[in-house]
Amino acid sequence: MQAHNLESYSKPPTVAAARATRALVELSIGYGLILLVVWTPQPWQRMLFWAALAWIVAATVVSFDGFSAMGLSIRGFLRSLWIVALAMLLAAVSFTLAARFHTSHIPASPALLVERYWGYAIWAFLQEFLLLDFFLLRLLRLLPDVKMAVIAAAGLFTIAHLPSPILTLVTLVWGLSACLLFLRYRSLYTLGMAHVIFGVCIAVTVPLTVTHNMKVGLGYLKYRPPALTANR
Repeated sequence: MQAHNLESYSKPPTVAAARATRALVELSIGYGLILLVVWTPQPWQRMLFWAALAWIVAATVVSFDGFSAMGLSIRGFLRSLWIVALAMLLAAVSFTLAARFHTSHIPASPALLVERYWGYAIWAFLQEFLLLDFFLLRLLRLLPDVKMAVIAAAGLFTIAHLPSPILTLVTLVWGLSACLLFLRYRSLYTLGMAHVIFGVCIAVTVPLTVTHNMKVGLGYLKYRPPALTANR
């Protein structure tokens, strides 16, 4: 009886330790590959991108947390739609201010807007997946406190957007907010939609000389405005 009790009490910590170790390996390699993608020139960047994507997909399959836990069910979708509405309101305010201060460079028609940013919309959802399902869920296994996991996930997300000053600031605020909202509503869809709205809003209301066409890492440092590039 005593031996049975000892075995039952020793098994859960072992399982938890194994999951934490696996989470640390998955997170470390995945984030390392992401930073290499951000800071490596072409053509190596493209190859590293596919390597990073393959690792993240494999780690997600191996450590699958379930559709609900990953925010892939529709359970919290309707309850969290207010996030999308708030993002649209803030975007409308930004468009108004940009028009007043003549910093707006919105495409001439909705069709052109979609044509120019549909690829970014996919990338925005992928970024939310990385932040919430890849970073946050693993950090929750590694760190003893939820707040620490949220701060760490937002920190990793922010560092990946260096050295862009505006994206670094915005992703810090959004990273913290998105993690907290995700833990409450568990909806990747609404947070992804809000990310698309905020990202496109920044892209078309802030001058390219500031955003460097929304590039980060080496791409931000090597960016040249279109007029300067044309004159070279």
